Amino acid sequence: MAVEIYRTARSHGVSEADTHHAIDHALVVVDQDDERVLYLGPDRAGNLLEVVALHRVGQEDLVVHSMAMTHKYESLLQGLEDNDG
Repeated sequence: MAVEIYRTARSHGVSEADTHHAIDHALVVVDQDDERVLYLGPDRAGNLLEVVALHRVGQEDLVVHSMAMTHKYESLLQGLEDNDG
């Protein structure tokens, strides 16, 4: 998926390549009410990231947040391991 990465998304030290990887391989995608999309996916080393993008009609989505996944999102991953087999 083509996205633009805003400077705020780099403030936690996650590379653009890892942010793109997390979006492209997202385990969970949540459309939020405020035109934001939450992606939970692995970086290139397999560490889970939380990535937030603003949906922009007629333009690439704008990534405004990218960092190591926090515990508050763990519940969104529950049950995924049951679907692996």
